[in-house]
Amino acid sequence: MTRLDVRKTYKLYIDGAFPRSESGHSYEVLDGKGRFVANAALASRKDARDAVVAARKAFGGWSGRTAYNRAQILYRVAEIMEDRRPQFVDAVARAEGIGDGPAGKVVDASIDRLVWYAGWADKITQVLGNANPVAGPFFNLSTPEPTGVVAVLAPQGSSLLGLVSTVAPVIVTGNTAVVVSSYARPLPAVTFSEVLATSDVPGGVVNILTGDAATVGPWLAGHMDVNAIDLGGVAGRPALATELEVAAADNLKRVRRAPAAEPDWTDEPDLGAMTDFLETKTVWHPIGL
Repeated sequence: MTRLDVRKTYKLYIDGAFPRSESGHSYEVLDGKGRFVANAALASRKDARDAVVAARKAFGGWSGRTAYNRAQILYRVAEIMEDRRPQFVDAVARAEGIGDGPAGKVVDASIDRLVWYAGWADKITQVLGNANPVAGPFFNLSTPEPTGVVAVLAPQGSSLLGLVSTVAPVIVTGNTAVVVSSYARPLPAVTFSEVLATSDVPGGVVNILTGDAATVGPWLAGHMDVNAIDLGGVAGRPALATELEVAAADNLKRVRRAPAAEPDWTDEPDLGAMTDFLETKTVWHPIGL
């Protein structure tokens, strides 16, 4: 008797769980050669709202953890990705239409990128914080703090490395994230969500929606409980980028603007991806005699 395949049902990742989309809709995901791979959930504005609620609920606990502990957790995510490397290689190869060799390099770079950002968790404050010279008997100290809930429109082309390169710097600094994955290439993001669910990342710290940034993005950009938004996923779509920036202005969100074209994610990372979503808190304290 021929054995039937056990097909995976691809779902959203919200608050540490895998719900079906409230919309009840899905869309076809094709591989790099145009062949059908799976049906992915089509996230709705209700799903986006649920994800924001989960991210806000998780923010206090996550931002209150020590930087060292957040580094440990990110490193644990890298460990699990290393263990599940063959699955990620297969997902990237099918999503991006490349061979296993190039896909393996993408997976390795993604794991290394997580480790790189994990290493910065307990160092970024030393680099950005400082004691300010003032004319008076006071200590004046500036310290970076997380912005809050960050909406991330993940890159459309780089389904895994681009995703990791935008999400890791957001959460390592204490923010929580609502992520809209690549529309055409969501499978690596779904696989990444399974890693998050089986690691030490608390539920709600990262929430991953599959669907179209043009549909979900405006609701996240205009949401009054979203503190910042990364528009990298609408690179090369200036009309949509402008629409989202206008919506974000309603509550003075921090906006990481969309580049003219998607960058080369294999380039060395920099601190900008972290500093874009940090606030500077300055404290004055009298010097005791």
